[in-house]
Amino acid sequence: MLKRGLPLLIAVVFGGLTLLSLLFKLPEISNLILGWVTFLAGIALFLGVINLLLVHLYRFFRHRPFTSKNVYSGVLALSWLTVFGLGMTDRFNVTHNAMDQAFQWVQVPLEAALASLLAFFLVLSGIRLLQRRRTIWTLIFFITAVLVLFANALLINPYTPGNINQLIAQARSLVQGLVVTAGIRGVLIGVALGIITLTIRILIGVERPYNK
Repeated sequence: MLKRGLPLLIAVVFGGLTLLSLLFKLPEISNLILGWVTFLAGIALFLGVINLLLVHLYRFFRHRPFTSKNVYSGVLALSWLTVFGLGMTDRFNVTHNAMDQAFQWVQVPLEAALASLLAFFLVLSGIRLLQRRRTIWTLIFFITAVLVLFANALLINPYTPGNINQLIAQARSLVQGLVVTAGIRGVLIGVALGIITLTIRILIGVERPYNK
């Protein structure tokens, strides 16, 4: 009983205090609780990262001969140690912005490459969807992906006439301002409603994620 009741009591008390402090504008209480949450989240993140490193080091040194899983685990562990080492050298002024430079040399090019392939993946997904289910929504998805791909290609092409470039830019800004913004707001409203519902379920004891 205590094992199930104590986490519920802690969740209800601190959740209620946070809600009351936000409703009645008590920044001292809300800042104190948020500070505790931030500290505990940092500790949990640190333990999770350490566990990730240990698991992949164990996987790398355990299996012989080396397979693709071993190699991936070794790359992950080496990357972890490298970034941690660069962060420590920056912290003690041995190097200057070494971690930022590594991020610019590795992370940014990888993100750019993946982003450039995203449009092709969307077109391929649209083709596969059309092969399996031919509905109006699948057709809209496929046409949108193709139009976005061609529009971006024309915008970055230096040989595209200026009036066409301007027309495409205006159309893209119109679509982003109306369709994309409306979709993002709808998703955010749905997320907010889901968070409110989950919070109420936790506060009244219906949902107990801490017991799982």
